[in-house]
Amino acid sequence: MIISKTPVRVSFFGGGSDYPDYYLQHGGAVLSTSIDKYIYISVRKMTGIFDVKYRIGYSKLELCNEVDEIQHTIVKACIKHLQIKDGLEIHIVSDLPARTGIGSSSACTVGMLNALHTFLGNSRTKHELALEAIYVEQVILNERVGVQDQLAAAHGGFNHITFSTENVLSVTPVELNVELRNMLQNRLMMFYTGIARFAHQVLEEQIQNIQQQKITPNMKEIKALVNKGLELLSSNNSLDKFGALMHETWLMKRGLSSAISNDFLDDIYQRALDGGALGGKLLGAGGGGFFVFYVPDSKQESVLEALHDLHQIPFKFEQEGTSIIYKS
Repeated sequence: MIISKTPVRVSFFGGGSDYPDYYLQHGGAVLSTSIDKYIYISVRKMTGIFDVKYRIGYSKLELCNEVDEIQHTIVKACIKHLQIKDGLEIHIVSDLPARTGIGSSSACTVGMLNALHTFLGNSRTKHELALEAIYVEQVILNERVGVQDQLAAAHGGFNHITFSTENVLSVTPVELNVELRNMLQNRLMMFYTGIARFAHQVLEEQIQNIQQQKITPNMKEIKALVNKGLELLSSNNSLDKFGALMHETWLMKRGLSSAISNDFLDDIYQRALDGGALGGKLLGAGGGGFFVFYVPDSKQESVLEALHDLHQIPFKFEQEGTSIIYKS
């Protein structure tokens, strides 16, 4: 049996510039971190005593005899891509709900490829796994996805990720001293809105706006906040300015598409600000999922009270990225 463990991510600045429609023309960048919430995937060879070839367990159980019968698109695509002929038993367990803006779909793809390559005895670097996951999602599955989530899930850590017009994807770790790292980590509060959604449904209008260059100036400003965030983390400025930058990027992000926010989500955001948050943003494409807020220590109780109807998700930064935690 092989078990992989792959983190999801929190993206701070630059989201949207990682879509090929944008970065192949203008270049892109994001500042993000992986967090200690994971996708666990176990893979083992099916034994002959079962009367099916594939047993796939996640929120449902699939029993299939042909690859094409598998409904889980990532499982099916990865098995076919790697041309695995053995019967397989695969189980997927997630710490957080899917379709919530934390990059769980791409983390699943990265973790699936890591587990299956290990099952086959193949050696792959983290960057190779990320690039292969991008290929599976964008080419094989023909999904409208960016490229930051796969890189974050594979590499792990707090990173400055760049996307060049020549399609070169680079991951540079951001060195934070322990005190600053802990301070930032402890001032971030994540809340679940209760809304799960498919990212492509939210992104359709945004991608069209990018293709028609309606939001190019907005995207340029959003991308510029990445360098501002990096400068803040490497200077002696108050870390509270990081929260102000998050507020700035949220206001810009809301203007990219009418599907990103709504009255319900705007109310959550305003209640957090009224409680003392200095800024925040919806993770991922928008439309639901998780809000992350920057909240000074002295205001965290009041923000918890202001958002008492939402479920808070405590988290910490993680640095390992995708890994194999069991092999027998």
